Amino acid sequence: MFGLTITSSWGNGHATTYRGLVRGLVDRGHDVLFLERDKPWYAENRDLPCPPYGTTVLYDGLDGLASWTDAVARADLVVVGSYVPEGVAVAEWVQRTARGLVAFYDIDTPVTLAALQRGRCDYLTRGLVRGFDFYLSFTGGPTLRELEQAYGARMARALYCSADPELYRPDPAAMLRYDLGYLGTYSPDRQPTVDALLCRVALTLPSRRFVVAGPQYPAEIDWPAAVERIEHLAPDLHRGFYCAQRFTLNVTRADMVRRGWSPSVRLFEAAACGVPIVSDWWPGLDSLFKPGVEILVARNTSEMVSILETTPEAQRRAIAEAARARVLAAHTGAHRAAELEGYVAEALARRAIPA
Repeated sequence: MFGLTITSSWGNGHATTYRGLVRGLVDRGHDVLFLERDKPWYAENRDLPCPPYGTTVLYDGLDGLASWTDAVARADLVVVGSYVPEGVAVAEWVQRTARGLVAFYDIDTPVTLAALQRGRCDYLTRGLVRGFDFYLSFTGGPTLRELEQAYGARMARALYCSADPELYRPDPAAMLRYDLGYLGTYSPDRQPTVDALLCRVALTLPSRRFVVAGPQYPAEIDWPAAVERIEHLAPDLHRGFYCAQRFTLNVTRADMVRRGWSPSVRLFEAAACGVPIVSDWWPGLDSLFKPGVEILVARNTSEMVSILETTPEAQRRAIAEAARARVLAAHTGAHRAAELEGYVAEALARRAIPA
């Protein structure tokens, strides 16, 4: 696997996704080599420098890939991920070198397709899309048909993020410090929703307690007094963060809202911790969690205020338990590894059919 990063979760959702998938594959008996381009901003923020599953190698540049020619050639499957530095050159080399299956794993599908439409994607081209045996997408639904029909993907399949139930689980001893919290890197297209569903709520309910955790927020943001700010939290602190909340907020990037079927890793992690989630609405959300039973939806400030002020404690706990059960049944790294195995079998069967 060539991915953006597996060693650092700083400012990205790739690392935790790869960790869950690689661990799931290794647990199922596969040998996995993960190749990550050594970048200073990740080197300074490595919360898992030596993953205890599979083999992780840092390389300095394209010239460093030559050392792994034999490994790529002999692999049953080579996966190239989105946002890999000099990803076009890496993917071209992989497609020339690999004798087994080759796949693209798009953890940023809406962003990728928008860039391809503009003709300015740094890590993928339309020609490369057609050269992969299959295309794994963080976005499901109608986007999969678009990838095949408009971009020439031979086989587009959803491979969502996941949660590790050993890392993300309830903490019965946790103290509820916050009424509502949010964990996420700053994004200009998400911030209006964060403002509507958390900041304005904090102004309306100043006696309640709120928290926003994540890096890269502009210094000029004027946070309400009831909102505590925390900078980047390493994954080993996420569980404690979630378990300290009565409710946690899920906010989706604008491109992913438009396309739908784009769950974030925070959605599954919070649910695995047994914390009730309040999410913005997007198409496909109800295919993952049942609204009103496994998740709550708020479309504006007043709806969020109502949730915080009127939800009975028994209902709050029931929603949390139902969401956790859904994650354990369908959204762990083991499930994603099994799904990937199925896609490999499907791609191999397609190869065996004469053209």
